[in-house]
Amino acid sequence: MRLTVLGCAGSGPGPNAAASGYLVTAGDTRFTLDLGNGTLAMLLAIRDPFALDAALFSHLHPDHCADFSALTVFRRYHPAPSRDPRVHRLPVYGPSDTHTRFAAAYAPNATEAAVTDLTDVYTFHPFGVESVRIGRCRVTAARVAHPCEAYAVRIEYEGRSLCYTGDTGPCDALVRLADGADVLLSEASWTHADDRPPDLHLSGHQAGELATAAHVGRLVLTHIPAWTDRSAVLAEAKATYNGEVVLAEAGVDYAI
Repeated sequence: MRLTVLGCAGSGPGPNAAASGYLVTAGDTRFTLDLGNGTLAMLLAIRDPFALDAALFSHLHPDHCADFSALTVFRRYHPAPSRDPRVHRLPVYGPSDTHTRFAAAYAPNATEAAVTDLTDVYTFHPFGVESVRIGRCRVTAARVAHPCEAYAVRIEYEGRSLCYTGDTGPCDALVRLADGADVLLSEASWTHADDRPPDLHLSGHQAGELATAAHVGRLVLTHIPAWTDRSAVLAEAKATYNGEVVLAEAGVDYAI
């Protein structure tokens, strides 16, 4: 299993940097985790979007899903007959209102938002308590602490595991989901301070604490905004986790 970073900027794109988005490749199974601003351009450079087995969304803030409408245009209007999306409607997994939210984002105006239908291109599946199979991968989601409906996701393939936090504050569900993961892809949106808003994001300090509590094999820090000192976030994580810690970099491919 491999993780390719399409974008890792937090809260929006940064200078020459796409927002949050990742490609998971496990044998012949391929799917995306989030598609924030600018990530479709990165995906197109390395993978045919028609070759995806699914698209997963941790939550529906724009920096994690803004390029979904662009993907819809690509899939719906590609002129090659072999690319007819009705032949393979892409499964989309996410929060319970994913279909209606994405339809509204794609609609040309407010009047048409209520009648816009994307089911010619996609099948929509809300995350639930049960694991699902995507190709040869087992995918498990857990609700996490964020102002909207948001999920962390664990992917397992042939004895290896990757856990992605999405956006979240510290919570027990996240520790349970990440337990023993080979790689923890964790947001770390800011440096640590006592007056940070609760149930919103992790600091580098808290990402390291999570990695330690969950006994993960390696920690990859992501979702760091352009205004946050990446080196300070890295130093915080290293102070609370004794394993390998790296900063996610766009275009980098990580073996799980």
